[in-house]
Amino acid sequence: MDLSFTPEEQQFREEIRAWVKENLPKEISTKVHNALELTRDDMQTWAKILGKKGWLGYGWPKEFGGPGWTAVQRHLFEEETALAGAPRIVPFGPVMVAPVIMAFGNPEQQKRFLPGIASGEVWWSQGYSEPGSGSDLASLKTKAERQGDKYIVNGQKTWTTLGQYGDWMFNLVRTSSEGKPQTGISFLLLDMKSPGVTVRPIKLLDGGHEVNEVFFDNVEVPAENLIGEENKGWTYAKHLLSHERTNIADINRAKRELERLKRIAKTEGVYDDARFRDEIARLEVDIVALEMMVLRVLSAATSGKNSLDVAGLLKIRGSEIQQRYSELMMLAGGPYALPLIREAMAAGWQGNFPGGNPALAPLSSTFFNMRKTTIYGGSNEVQRNIVAQTVLG
Repeated sequence: MDLSFTPEEQQFREEIRAWVKENLPKEISTKVHNALELTRDDMQTWAKILGKKGWLGYGWPKEFGGPGWTAVQRHLFEEETALAGAPRIVPFGPVMVAPVIMAFGNPEQQKRFLPGIASGEVWWSQGYSEPGSGSDLASLKTKAERQGDKYIVNGQKTWTTLGQYGDWMFNLVRTSSEGKPQTGISFLLLDMKSPGVTVRPIKLLDGGHEVNEVFFDNVEVPAENLIGEENKGWTYAKHLLSHERTNIADINRAKRELERLKRIAKTEGVYDDARFRDEIARLEVDIVALEMMVLRVLSAATSGKNSLDVAGLLKIRGSEIQQRYSELMMLAGGPYALPLIREAMAAGWQGNFPGGNPALAPLSSTFFNMRKTTIYGGSNEVQRNIVAQTVLG
């Protein structure tokens, strides 16, 4: 196992760093470094910049228009963009549904859908969770009934992240009630502008609009939008979730946020406290350990060995780390981290924030928002069961 980077990989890192420095808009990186709210235009602007370069689908093989990078190169790209303050790529299109279309879609579907994903022009949403069907996704009830050359979809999805911006949605739907629950699920691509689709916002505790409920009332979906075979959607969903859980680990954002934590601690005068610095050190050690786990997976992939089946472990540790750095930022800010003034989280706000440090304005919102990380993408309790069964035997 070789965890060091080759001279060629180091050169690749420098090339990525230089390109990002030249092309990432300053106003966007300032928002990211200070945890200010990103608009749809902010996220879409960066996606289109990457798309024009051919890097939005940075994990794609060349045959589908991607750069054909190795696993290590993809890791270095993720790290350099995160540290530079680039918005996290919205994963639903390029990271999640695109690999499913590549692996299981037919040539017509690949030709139709992949270009819009690669360019950043088409915004995709994920239709997985339902009321009562989150971690137990196999119990989903949204139904798609085949009628001639189309499916009629009825049901509801929930916690649809950024679904208010969605152009298309990849959906898990029930096409059969026979046998085990997993065997009756299909993978369907749905135009969110179709009649009968209703997107209803779910307002979060901080007043933000990040997630949604999506209702389907006799929505007609052409049968040609079915990916692969009917009732085989569970297989395709597992393929997708392996990408999502690795993405959720988000080690590179953790490294960036660690530096932000140190800046806040120094500004607030708690960095010199030995006990507080101990907590920062423990967090940094765990971030390095998670990075080593990621590099072990990359090393196995590049050496031709079987990739380590640790997606669940990456998700567990990554989500716990996200919660810890948000908590330590709150502790560093003390009582001045508590006020929640939504306007203070917008770039260019001219008001006064209690305590005088505007860097503290987003902290309580981020802290409460991060409570979700150990739940979504398969709760950590469920992930531990999966790890026990598949890794430990």
